[in-house]
Amino acid sequence: MSDAETNISRKIAVYGANGHTGRLVVSELLKRGVSPIAVARSSEAISAAQFPGEVTRRCATVDDPLSLDTAFEGAAAVINCAGAFLDTANAIAGAAVRKRLHYLDVTAEQASAQKTFETFDSSAREAGVVVLPAMGFFGGFADLLATVATKGWASVDDINVMIGLDSWHPTRGTRLTGERNTARRLVVEKGALVPVQLPPAEGEGTFVQPVGHQRTLEVPLSEIILISRHLKPKAVRTFLSANAIEDIRDTSTPVPRLDETGRSPQRFVVEIVARLGQEERRVVAQGRDIYAFSAPLVCEAAGRLLRPEFNRAGAYTPGQIFDAADLLNSLRSEHFTLDVLED
Repeated sequence: MSDAETNISRKIAVYGANGHTGRLVVSELLKRGVSPIAVARSSEAISAAQFPGEVTRRCATVDDPLSLDTAFEGAAAVINCAGAFLDTANAIAGAAVRKRLHYLDVTAEQASAQKTFETFDSSAREAGVVVLPAMGFFGGFADLLATVATKGWASVDDINVMIGLDSWHPTRGTRLTGERNTARRLVVEKGALVPVQLPPAEGEGTFVQPVGHQRTLEVPLSEIILISRHLKPKAVRTFLSANAIEDIRDTSTPVPRLDETGRSPQRFVVEIVARLGQEERRVVAQGRDIYAFSAPLVCEAAGRLLRPEFNRAGAYTPGQIFDAADLLNSLRSEHFTLDVLED
C-alpha cells in the first residue's frame, strides 16, 4: 500500500534538503503525493536547490532550537539527511520529539545511531512518537534483510553482512562524515559490542554480476548497531568490497553523476548470511545507486509511521516495528531485486 493510498496529507520535513540525499528524498516525497517542508541551514542553500513551487522552504540551524521548532511547524515527521549526523542528529531528533513528530535519519555512523537510541527512547515513548535512526542503505536496509533471513528463529548464532559495490562516487556529505567520524568501529562478538580488530580483516567475496569477485575489508557501519539491538546475535560482522573503499580514499573520485531517472549508474549487492546451528540462510539483494535507494527506503518507512493504524512509540530499528518482508516487497522490482536462499 502506497502513501497516497493511505490518504496521508500531512507534511514531512526534510532537514538537509539541499544536499544530495536530501534532494532525492524531497523528490521521492513529491512522487508519493506527500507535501515536503525543505529545511536547510541558510536561505542561500535552500534557494540553490531550486525546488518546485509546491515545496515549502524554511531555514534552521542545529544550534538554534527555536529555529528548528519553527521550521518543523505543521509537519508530522522529520527526515534528517544532514551529515555528519554526529553533529546534527541530537538537535534534530530532540526538536522532533519536543514537537511530537516522528524522527528518521539515514546515518551510517555507528556512534550517532547508538547515541540516538540511548538518548531518545524514553522521551519518544512519552511523546508518543517513533525515533528511527539509520533508515537508509547503510543500517536499516541490512536490518530488514537480516530480519527476513532469521524469521522464525528464536535465536541467532551469527550474521555476516557482505556489501559489494561496483564503484563508489561519494557525495560531499559522505566525505565530510568520513573526516568527522573517527570513532573506533564496533562489531558483535559473544553477544557484545566490541571494537573491530585493526588493521581491518581482509577477505574475498564473489558477488552477483556486475559487481563480481572482489577483495573485501571489514568495515562495520550502523547496521551493526541496529542488528545487535534488534536480533541479538552472538556475532555480527560487515565486509565491504575494497574497490569501494579505494574510490573514497581517492580524493579525485568525482561526486555521483545522475541520469534522467535521478540515479547514478552505480550497482550494489547486499548479501546477508545468517546461521543457527547447522542451518544457514542467505538473502541476496541487488540494485542501483545507494544514495538514490535510501530515498524511497526512508520515505516508505516515514509513510508507514503516519498510517492511522500505526501505534508504536520509542526508539526502534525498522525490523522491530515493521513487517520486514512487506516493506521490502513494496520497493522490489522498481528499486532492487531480492532472493532468499536456504542451505
